[in-house]
Amino acid sequence: MITPTFLFIAQMMVPVLAFALMILFIISVTGAVLSIRVLRNTRIARDNLLKEKELIFNYVQSTGDIFTETEKLDSDRLMQRILYFCLRTTHTAGGAIYLLNDDKMLQARAISGVFPPMFGIKGKVGGLDLGVLKNEQLEELTRSTPIALGEGLVGQTADFGTPLLIEHAELDPRVPHFDSSLLNVKSVLMVPMRFRHEVMGVICVVNRVDGVPLSERDQSLLQALADQASVTIYYAKFRAALDEKHRLDQDVNMAMRIQKGLLPRELPDIPGLDLHALNIAALEVGGDYYDVIPVDDTHVGLAVADVSGKGIGGALMMSICRSVIRAHAGKNHCPAQVLREVNRTMVADIYEDMFVTMIYMVYDMESRELSIARAGHDPPIILPANANQVTREFSGGLAIGLVDADTFDETIESTTIKLEPGSWVVAYTDGITEAMNAEGEEWGVTPLTRAVIGSRTLNAKQMCQTIEDRVTRFVGDAQQYDDITLMVLKITE
Repeated sequence: MITPTFLFIAQMMVPVLAFALMILFIISVTGAVLSIRVLRNTRIARDNLLKEKELIFNYVQSTGDIFTETEKLDSDRLMQRILYFCLRTTHTAGGAIYLLNDDKMLQARAISGVFPPMFGIKGKVGGLDLGVLKNEQLEELTRSTPIALGEGLVGQTADFGTPLLIEHAELDPRVPHFDSSLLNVKSVLMVPMRFRHEVMGVICVVNRVDGVPLSERDQSLLQALADQASVTIYYAKFRAALDEKHRLDQDVNMAMRIQKGLLPRELPDIPGLDLHALNIAALEVGGDYYDVIPVDDTHVGLAVADVSGKGIGGALMMSICRSVIRAHAGKNHCPAQVLREVNRTMVADIYEDMFVTMIYMVYDMESRELSIARAGHDPPIILPANANQVTREFSGGLAIGLVDADTFDETIESTTIKLEPGSWVVAYTDGITEAMNAEGEEWGVTPLTRAVIGSRTLNAKQMCQTIEDRVTRFVGDAQQYDDITLMVLKITE
């Protein structure tokens, strides 16, 4: 039986239950809406993350293609491709990549979009109104204006090695401001390019295309790209250095072939003479030279020279010297006069820090007389027949290219000696006597004369080999910095 009290309580519970059901409905609807929003935001975040991952993957693949598309790396194209992905990632209207050059100045290597100069300039530049400059002119202005470390926002970013985000650039006095609305900077983001804790440059982007200020999220993304780009650029420089080394190696190999072609391929058969020579360059190419020059039917010229410079420079000077002496040697029996002509030809054009020492000898095959002239060169070693001591001919003369022509002409002189069968003449460059061992000791003239006397029973080639072997043993593993040239002749009849 239902009592009045029960009916009263039931009547009172109806609105309470209705209100509770309404609250539960609102909560469930709100939860559903929130769940939908969370799912949508999660989906948006996931889609954004996938887009960013795809963008970075495309960046890595695209920049990697630069290294494989051509044999020679196009660094400017690489910079532009890196900047393209930086603008896409941050949704910005313009940007630039600055790299430190050899002078430790930041130079704009890539520019894209509308990028205002990141340095303070006013009015007209080069006679042109800044407000009406075309985008190409603005780009050229930015490229041609280096920025010092610590100078302006770009210089400070590189100097401190930390990113710089200015969300409201129009209110910041550090940001350059221009009268032209085209050049207004609304927000700017700069991040350092670092490799192994060393700053290589700065990536700068300005003005998001959607009008929203650049954010810390943009900063994180751009820094990630900058770090990856730094690795790419570092190895691009390494690749460029390898390419340059390969090119230089090719040039050096070509210079070696040319220089070998300038030295006699085979020494001529000269009646009454046993003749042999060797040339060992300290570097790939050297400045030493020897030659055998036909003077006439009964005379032959013998030259040994040493250019003060080594490497390719010395080889070039040596080739000039060879051409000049060959031009003046014909029909001239006086070696001093030949060297005078050589000096007069070369002294005007030879570099101030270079000179050539030379010994030039003319041998008379009929009389067995040897005329000798020295242009600042070591005197030859002469071992007469049946003698146990050597002599040396110290005729006067200064190095070619060292003094003016008149002074050279006054000092140079020729001496003539008579050689009997069995006599030896050894001409050499100071790379032999000054060859050093690991203790810094020079081989010297005395061991050379001993080697000449000790191998007098051999032929000219064997004497050359004996001298070379003794120098090699003395030097050991020590690196040599001077060329070695040796010419040995023996009077046979």
